[in-house]
Amino acid sequence: MKKHLIAAAAALLATMATAAEKSGIELQYVDPAVRAQDDFFKHLNGKWLATAEIPAEMSSWGVFEKLFEDIQPQLRTIIEDSAKSADSADKKRIGDFYASFMDEARLEQLGTAPIQPELARIAALSDKKQLPALFAYQNRHNFAAPMDMGIHQDNKDSTKYVIDFVQSGLGMPDRDYYLKKDDAKMAETLAKYQATVEKMLALAGDGNAAANAKAVVAFETKIAQLHWTKVELRDPVKAYNKVPVAKLGDLMPGFDWNAYLAGLGVAGKVDYVIVSQPSYLKALDKLLAETPLETLKPYFTWSVVRANAPFLGKDFVAANFEFYGKQLGGATEMRPRWKRGVSATENALGESIGKVYVEQYFPAANKARMEDLVKNLLAAYKDSIDKLPWMSAQTKKEAQAKLAKFTPKIGYPNKWRDYSKLSIDRNDLVGNVARATEFAVQKELDKLGKPIDRDEWGMTPQTVNAYYNPELNEIVFPAAILQPPFFDANADDAVNYGAIGAVIGHEISHGFDDQGAQYDGDGNLRDWWSKRDHANFKAKTQMLVKQYGAFSPVKGYKVNGELTLGENIADNSGLAIAYKAYKLSLGGKPAPVIDGFTGEQRFYQGWAQAWRAKSRDAALIRQVTTDPHSPEEFRANGSLRNQPGFYDAFGVKKGDKMYLAPKDRVIIW
Repeated sequence: MKKHLIAAAAALLATMATAAEKSGIELQYVDPAVRAQDDFFKHLNGKWLATAEIPAEMSSWGVFEKLFEDIQPQLRTIIEDSAKSADSADKKRIGDFYASFMDEARLEQLGTAPIQPELARIAALSDKKQLPALFAYQNRHNFAAPMDMGIHQDNKDSTKYVIDFVQSGLGMPDRDYYLKKDDAKMAETLAKYQATVEKMLALAGDGNAAANAKAVVAFETKIAQLHWTKVELRDPVKAYNKVPVAKLGDLMPGFDWNAYLAGLGVAGKVDYVIVSQPSYLKALDKLLAETPLETLKPYFTWSVVRANAPFLGKDFVAANFEFYGKQLGGATEMRPRWKRGVSATENALGESIGKVYVEQYFPAANKARMEDLVKNLLAAYKDSIDKLPWMSAQTKKEAQAKLAKFTPKIGYPNKWRDYSKLSIDRNDLVGNVARATEFAVQKELDKLGKPIDRDEWGMTPQTVNAYYNPELNEIVFPAAILQPPFFDANADDAVNYGAIGAVIGHEISHGFDDQGAQYDGDGNLRDWWSKRDHANFKAKTQMLVKQYGAFSPVKGYKVNGELTLGENIADNSGLAIAYKAYKLSLGGKPAPVIDGFTGEQRFYQGWAQAWRAKSRDAALIRQVTTDPHSPEEFRANGSLRNQPGFYDAFGVKKGDKMYLAPKDRVIIW
């Protein structure tokens, strides 16, 4: 195994002729006043943290955000060039959608006319028996409803697609925003939310906006009380509840499931469904029975207004930003219209734009280099599994079988999405958004009864991110993340391993985190661990829960160690495996000293540099409430404190603030 890894690494290194010319570390940001042994994140990024300003239009600013912003002019050029040439149906759709967004004068002239048919549809409701059909319509158009649905693989039969019903219906990010009324910031946000509902209902022509806004928030608060928590939602076994279609009435006897399924267009096409939160649906049935239709109508009206607000006149756009951008995110200025237009066009036609982006900005050499790195990381995992002291032989065998079935996807999909059935009108923005939304939903519904599409991507190539999908057992790295500081073709190899190598390791390790480890190599939810291994793994991961639960990014708010556990496991494991892969790639030879740092030191610098970021308090509060990822500072330092190699590289000793006693360090891989 090692020979294979070293050979692959040698081939990789042979392509890095200029690697020794620079370290890839942005040394101008190092703050010598902060010791590496006390706070590595602030040591390496301190001068940047002291001087960087979060752009007024942003909630946070860092490596991910900068790459995202750097890509926007590139996408704008692609879109505007498409509008100019329009020499293909794909380009015409892109150009026409963007033109419909940028025509502010027309949107002002139209006022609320584009959404009047939707408002009239809700105003015409006369009986609660019409609610199931309304739920279906809302789901098909991504308008909020107390229940939503999605299509994915059956978690216990990875050969089939299944429809999954889930809790939904809130206008704010999480139940805590409604229920934590003893938290001053949450209480302030709830009050501003109600004011926003009132203002936007009034803009839409509601003559009783104040009373209706109060009713809407009261109803959403009742929904929030029924919602499972973010931590509860992380349990895939608890969320797997297979229900025959004929038995759905047992969950919600007051709900006409036949009418709902017919409205979705799936009646007669499925024998069973998955209900992720059955207790929620049972309680929802009672809530709907108790709630007057005259309360439900403004709730559904608000869902339509809220969804369409970014695509209407300036008053709606401003009111929407005032709450969702400013109050929830902390931004002080709205993004320029062209950037919002780019995002909207991407949401509708992402892969059409991505195809051109790849042609223009993603060299074939980058994909080849990344493929080698992935092979190296997979090989390092293979070696690590065999040497784990805490895992039994039988579980190791199962882990190796799963690892062997990993599918890497790099850069862009093998086949591009076909948008030929999507109609775009350059004079109808709201209609374009509606048709694009229904097109995307219908694409999902059409999967039912068909073979699993293993070529499909869940992100566009121009997305600065990566992901692991346990159902397909795949790791996916879009083209846009393969840029400095994550991946630098001209940088030292150590830095690439510490940055993109750790990202690769992170995504692979999701297959073995507290959630992913519950799936086998075929994507089926199956327990392949021994009881002893479960106990050993839980002991280690509970130490991580405790470590991260002590971190506080904003006074009065701490990281939720349970909510962030999967990502923290992946950071810990990915960094450890990337380090092993880097060391193996050296073939027993010492790495060169560059800029006065050893290869091991540059590896960890590459890691901490990739997490350089700062956020506004409102964004941090939202993050620790809703996001499974810890704030970047803690992702950097939290993982490093558990890495033996970091202690060796920087001489971290007892008494240093980064120090953890060996018995307190979490070493999984």
